[in-house]
Amino acid sequence: MMIFFALLVFLVMGLVGVLTKAAIPYVFDEPLSLMLERAVLIFDVAAMLGLIIIPLFFRDSFPSSWSAAGLRLVAMAFMAQLIFAAVVLVVAGIRGIMRHIGDTVPFDRRLRHTLSYAPLYPLAALAGGAYGGLYESDATEEREFGIPVKNLPENLRGYRIAQISDVHIGLFFSLDKLQKLLSRVAKGKPDALVITGDIFDDVSQNPQAIKTVDSFAKDFPNGIWYCHGNHEHHRGIEAISELLQGTAIHVLVNRAEIVVPGERPLVFAGVDYPMERGDKEFLAQKNAFTAEAWREIPQEAVVVLLAHHPEFIDNGAEKKAVLTLTGHTHGCQLGIFGIPLIPMFKYNRGMFIQGDSHGYVHSGNGSWFPYRLGCPPEIAYFTLRRG
Repeated sequence: MMIFFALLVFLVMGLVGVLTKAAIPYVFDEPLSLMLERAVLIFDVAAMLGLIIIPLFFRDSFPSSWSAAGLRLVAMAFMAQLIFAAVVLVVAGIRGIMRHIGDTVPFDRRLRHTLSYAPLYPLAALAGGAYGGLYESDATEEREFGIPVKNLPENLRGYRIAQISDVHIGLFFSLDKLQKLLSRVAKGKPDALVITGDIFDDVSQNPQAIKTVDSFAKDFPNGIWYCHGNHEHHRGIEAISELLQGTAIHVLVNRAEIVVPGERPLVFAGVDYPMERGDKEFLAQKNAFTAEAWREIPQEAVVVLLAHHPEFIDNGAEKKAVLTLTGHTHGCQLGIFGIPLIPMFKYNRGMFIQGDSHGYVHSGNGSWFPYRLGCPPEIAYFTLRRG
C-alpha cells in the first residue's frame, strides 16, 4: 500500500513538472524560459530524490520539526507550480480559441510568445502556494448545522454534538496542536464530542495522544466517542485498542451505546473501518459492521452513526439514523466555493440528505499532505431540533 502511494505521489509530482515546463514559454521569452525550465527540473528531481533518500538513510538525523518544514516547503513549491501551470495553460488556451473565432482578439506580435501581464502569473502562483501551506492548513473554521428530527423528545431538543476527524497526529499535527484543538472544541460547550478516526497516526506519539484526548472527557457532559479509521489499523490497531481500554473514551467498534436514556433514547452507534480490498468484499464487510452495530438498538431510538468511511452514509440512511458522521476524505483538501476540485469518493465533503437522514463528511483537522486551498480544517457542530 505504501509503495503504491509513493508511486502515485511521484507520478503526480512528475505530471506537475511536465505541465510547468509546458507553461513557462507562454510567460517568459528565451533565454530566461530555458533557464527556468532547467531550474524547475533540477528542483523537482531533487525533491523527489529527497523524499526517497531522507526517510531511508537519514530518518533519525534531522529533528522532526525540520522534516515537517522541509516537506511543507516541497508541498508549497509543487502547489505553486500547479497553480502557475493551470492558470497559464487555461489562459493560453482561451486566447488561442478566441483568436480562431473570427479574430475577435487583435493579433499583437509582442504577444506571439508571451501572455499579457506575464509577471503576475508567477506572483499569483507563489502567493497561492504560500497561502495554502502557511495559512489555510491551520486556519480551522467552526461550522454549525441544525439537524431536524421528527418527533424529537423534549429532553433532546437543542442537544449539541461536536465532531473532529482525521487529526493524523505526527509530523504536521503535534501534541500541542491537539491540546489546543480540544480546548477550542470544549469552549463551544457541546454535550458530546465525537472523533471519526485517523487521529492516532504516529506509533511513538499515540500513547500520549490518547492520554491527551482522555484528559478532556470531563469537559463534555456526555463524554468523548470514537471510532477507528484506516490509519489506526496501519499504526497497530491492537496496541491502540489496548491503550484506549484504560480511558474514559467511548470506543465504538461495531456496537452502540445509549447516551441519553428515555422513551426515545439518544444512541451513538459506531463502526470499524472495512479493510477489505475489492468492491464486493468492501461492501459486504461494511454491511456486516453496520448490522452488528444495530443489533441491540431500540427501534424507537434517535441514532447517530459514527464511521470513518463516508459510504457509511448510505448504511445510516438505510437504518434510519438521523445523522451519520464520517471523515476520511479531508474534503479533498483542494476546493473552490466549497466544491472539491479532485473528487475521489462517492461523498467527498459536506452535508448529504437522504429522506429524513443526514450524512456529513468532515473536512478533517490534520493532513498527510501539508497543504489546503479552499478547504480549511474544521470543527463541526450539530444541534438536534424538532423537524
